[in-house]
This record gives sequence, C-alpha cells and structure tokens, in this order.
Amino acid sequence: MSQPLIFSLIDKAIFDYDLIKNGDKILIAASGGKDSTVLVEYFSNRLRRPTCNFSIEIVHIETEITKPINPELASLFSSWNVEAKNVKVDVLGRLKEGHKMSCYWCSTQRRTELLNYAIQHGFNKIALGHHMDDILETLLMNMLEKAELTTMPPLLNYEKYPVSIIRPLCYVQESTIIEHAKKSGYISETCTCDYFENGFRKQTRKLLEELTDGDSVKKEHLFNSLKNIDPTYLP
Repeated sequence: MSQPLIFSLIDKAIFDYDLIKNGDKILIAASGGKDSTVLVEYFSNRLRRPTCNFSIEIVHIETEITKPINPELASLFSSWNVEAKNVKVDVLGRLKEGHKMSCYWCSTQRRTELLNYAIQHGFNKIALGHHMDDILETLLMNMLEKAELTTMPPLLNYEKYPVSIIRPLCYVQESTIIEHAKKSGYISETCTCDYFENGFRKQTRKLLEELTDGDSVKKEHLFNSLKNIDPTYLP
C-alpha cells in the first residue's frame, strides 16, 4: 500500500537536506497541534521500516499557561506505539520584573527547555513542526521588520550547542497538513492564552496568500527561490 503524500514530501526533504544520519537521537517537540502531530505520525511510521537507523523521543513542554497533551491525542500516540513525555516549565516565574509577558518570551523559554533536555539526555537533533508556509511567512516578516533576507532553514547547526534543529515539514504546505489531519482524525489544540499576540504574523500570512493567490505552485517557487540565489543581480 502506498504511503500518504505528506510522508513522501517529508522523505524528500530528509533526503535533499540530509536531515537524518545513522545513529541520530532525535527529540520531537510535540505541541499538541496538527503540525507536530504529523511529525510524530511520520517518525513512528518510519521506525517500522527495515532501514530505520535512528531513535526518537517525544517531549511536550507544559507551562502554567499551556495544557498537557490531550488524552485523546495521547491515545492516538499510543496507537502509533509512541508516547509523549511532559516537561514542565515555569514560564511566568522566569519573567523579569518590569517585562511584559509575550509569545516571544514563552516560545524562547520552551525552546531553551527543549535544548536543555536534548543536551542532558544525549540527543543530537530536535525535530520541529514548521512547514513551508511558516518558513515563507518568517522570510517576509524578517524582510519587512528586520531588513534581513533570513528565515527558518530546514537544517540549523548551532555553534554553541551540540544539537541541530531539523524541519522535516519544509516541503509540506499547511493546506496539505490540514487535509491529512482531517482524514486521520487528529485531535489538534493550539495556544489560546490571554497573552497570545500574533497580529504581525497574521498580517504576513494574509500577505503571503495575496502574493501567491493561495496557489501552491507559487509558494513552491518562493521557497525554491531561496535555493537559487544569483548575487550578480542583487545589491
């Protein structure tokens, strides 16, 4: 039986960017949303392949303002023969006096805990659920706000840490994930805390849709342009 399209796209990304090597210990960050759930499903499926030569662990970073993994989602993970470990973080308690709570602060603290956990337990890679739309939105945001031509790369090797970040969903568009999640019956939860601030990303998401007319081919062209840079025609 053929595998889902989304798995084939992930396979291609892993091959093109050499995201997995023999003996890798990969920590998968599971937020409870559809994107990271796709990663968990993919990796749990890949573990059953005869050529599997790496190991995984799934971690959910729980804070005072985010929920633990939904019991129905935990049950789904169990049906894939995997489970998510909860790691609690005191995000509000770490906030310095005079500073305002924000999504940026929360995500920074959760990322720090992922890095700490990975280093302490001997993982050399962390898999995140950022898809093509996330990468393109970040590209536009950085261009408009920071005047930088930067975004989230499929493979990021930290200079200060013995850990790399991989984004196996880089070839997968959000519409593909939504369609797959519906077919698979995912339980998907996103952050709805009182500190949620995503105005600029929402604007950029709308801008991306207007720029591409929601056309998946145009989004692919935008993504591929990042790999086809001709400095001769740049300032």
